Amino acid sequence: MDTANTSPDTSPRSVDQLSFADVGEDLSTITFVIVDLETTGGPATEAGITEIGAVKVRAGEVIGEFATLVRPPGSIPGHITALTGIDDTMVVDAPSVAGAVASFGEFAGDAVLVAHNAPYDLGFLKAACARFDLSWFPGRSLDTARLARVALLPGEVRNCKLATLARHFRAPVTPIHRALADAQATTHVLHCLLERVGSLGVRTWEDLRDFIGRVSPAQRAKRTLADGLPTGPGVYTFVDRQGAPLYIGTSANVRSRVRSYFTATENRARMSEMIAIAERVESIPCATALEAHVREIRIISDRRPHYNRRSRRAQDSWWLRISDKPRLRLVAVKSADGTPPANSWGPFTSRSAARHVADAISSMDADRFTDTPSAEHIREIVAGDLGGFQAAAAARMLDLANVERFEEAGRVRDALVAVCQASERHQRIQMLRRTERIVTAHPDTRGGWAIHVLSAGRLTAAAHARPGDDARATAAAAMSTAESGQLTGTTVEETVLLAKHLELDQVRLVDVSAPLSWPITSGSTMASLRVAHIREPSTTAMRPVGPAPGVTRVSRIAHSA
Repeated sequence: MDTANTSPDTSPRSVDQLSFADVGEDLSTITFVIVDLETTGGPATEAGITEIGAVKVRAGEVIGEFATLVRPPGSIPGHITALTGIDDTMVVDAPSVAGAVASFGEFAGDAVLVAHNAPYDLGFLKAACARFDLSWFPGRSLDTARLARVALLPGEVRNCKLATLARHFRAPVTPIHRALADAQATTHVLHCLLERVGSLGVRTWEDLRDFIGRVSPAQRAKRTLADGLPTGPGVYTFVDRQGAPLYIGTSANVRSRVRSYFTATENRARMSEMIAIAERVESIPCATALEAHVREIRIISDRRPHYNRRSRRAQDSWWLRISDKPRLRLVAVKSADGTPPANSWGPFTSRSAARHVADAISSMDADRFTDTPSAEHIREIVAGDLGGFQAAAAARMLDLANVERFEEAGRVRDALVAVCQASERHQRIQMLRRTERIVTAHPDTRGGWAIHVLSAGRLTAAAHARPGDDARATAAAAMSTAESGQLTGTTVEETVLLAKHLELDQVRLVDVSAPLSWPITSGSTMASLRVAHIREPSTTAMRPVGPAPGVTRVSRIAHSA
C-alpha cells in the first residue's frame, strides 16, 4: 500500500496531547470515596437505607468524612436493630432517602466509589437515584472484597469479610455495622491492599482494573507495544517475531484500541493467543475512519493474517448468471480484481445464498407466468424490474393466508425479501462501478470534515479538513491526488462499504460525474412490502459541502496492499 503521504502532520497545532487513556491515571492522583450503608435488609429497589457513612481520600490522606442517619420508607425490622443498634426512633428526624442520597452525591462528586462488597451498597444507591429521579451517580467504582481475593495469597486469610481483613491489616477502627466506622475500616483495608498491589507494579487505575480482571502478567507487560502509536484513525497490525502479520484491525484511535487488547476487556481466547505471540505492532495513520476501513479490507485480503476471520477472502464471491438454457446458473468468481463475469447478477456471500435466491426466482416465476421461467423474464429481474415478481409474490401470500397456510406464506415472504435485497445490492454496486467520480464530505468526530473521492466503486483518495480551514480546498486537493488512468477492479466488500457510506444521513455530495440512481422497481423498498412508500432515488448532482474548514492531511490511496 502506498503510504507516501500518510505521515503525521508535524506542525505544532497537530501534536497529540497524551490523555489519561494513553499514559494511565496514577492512583495517587485519584480521589476515592469509601462508602458504607446500613439498610433495612430488603431488596435494593425498596431503597431501605438507614445510614450512610463515607470517607474521602486522595494520595493516602483523608480529606473529608460524611455521616448521616436516613429515614427509610418503611419501618426497621427488629433483627436489623439488633445488628446495627438503629431503630425507628433514631431516624424520625433524619433526612429522607432522597435527601440523604442527594447530599452524599454532592459530597462524592465524580470520585471513584469504593465499598466492601460494592454491588450491595452501590445497588442501593443506584436504586435510590432511579426511584427519586436523582441524576448523580459516578462512573467508576472499586470493590475491596474483590481486590482482596486477587491481591492476597491463597490461605493468607480465612475469608475476605471486612472484619477479617480489618483484623489482618490491624485497622485502627473495628467494623461494628455502623456506616462511618465500617467506612473507616474499609479505608484502612483499601490502603493496605493498594500498597500490596503496588509492589507488583500496579501504579495506575488502568493497571488496577487489569489486575482485578486477572489479566496475565505477560499480557499486561505487552501494553508497551501501544507506545508511540497514533491517536487518530488508522490501521494496526500485530506482527510476530518473523515479521509475519498475526492480526489486522482499524480504529478511530489506534493507540487506545491497541491498549485495550492488554486489559480485562479483551477476553477472546484467540486474541489472548495472538497477543502471546506478537512482538510488535505496526500502524498506518489514515486521514479518515473510512480510509482506515478500506485499507484494512485491502491489507487483510492481500496478506490474510491467521487470526483475522473477516475479509480474508474479500476477492471471492458468488454470482448468478443467465445461461443459454432458460434458467439461472451459479458461477463462482475468484478473480484477483473482483470483476463479475458477463451477464451476472449478485454478488452473494455463499453458494447456498445464491442458490436460495435462484430457487426463489424460479418457483415464483413459474407461478407468475404459468410455464417454465424463461431467460427473458429473468432478465427483467436482473435489469431491476421486480414489479411483476413482487405482485405475483404478494398475490400468492394472500392466497395462502386465505386458506390459513401461514407457514408457506411466510416462506414466500422470506423468498421475496431475499430477492429484493439481492436486487438492491446488485443495483447499488453497479451504480458505483459505472460512476467515474464521486466526492463526498461529512462532519467527523474531530470537529472537521472527512473528504472522500470514489471512482468505479473504489476509494481513491481521502482527506481531513480541520476546523478553521477551507473544506472546499481540501476536497479539491483530494481530487487532484486521486488516482488517474486505468483503474483496476475492487473487492465487493469495499464497494458495499462505500455504498453504505453514501447513504449515511450526514454525508453530502460535493461533486459527481453523473447522476446517482438505480431503477425504482429494483426492490430496495419492496423488501418491506411497503410499495406505497417507494420514492424515486434522487438524481440531483450535488449537495453543498457545508461550513468551510481545513486541511490536515491529504493521502493518496493505492489499490494494492
